[in-house]
Amino acid sequence: MNNSTQQATSQHSAQPAFSTGSALTQVSSVLAGIVLLILAFAWLAKRLGFTPKRLGGPQALKISASVQVGQRERVVIVDVEDARLVLGVTAQQITHLHTLPPKDPEQQDAPPAQAAPDFRQILQTLVKRPGKPQ
Repeated sequence: MNNSTQQATSQHSAQPAFSTGSALTQVSSVLAGIVLLILAFAWLAKRLGFTPKRLGGPQALKISASVQVGQRERVVIVDVEDARLVLGVTAQQITHLHTLPPKDPEQQDAPPAQAAPDFRQILQTLVKRPGKPQ
């Protein structure tokens, strides 16, 4: 009887309680399943229209001017369809200060009177200065 008990205990001790390879495979497959489930729900929400819609496309609001009046405060002029809004912007809030009439179409499309020279032109004039030894 002693001999049969030793054989039974040796058979149980030879097999590990769990395999590390199977545990790693199981955990990674569950993680991959969760990620796929999240992606499927995101696609479904987008497809069914649960995501917020963009109104007016990319040109709905346009910042035409901005001036910093403090370390974290600024005054901004925002062009919308039928008006220009003067807004005070801080880190905590946005305050409507004034409403201006919309710009004339001639003012919107008019190029600036004199464009500043670009960096390449300035660099070329500095390199080609007269009297500079080469």
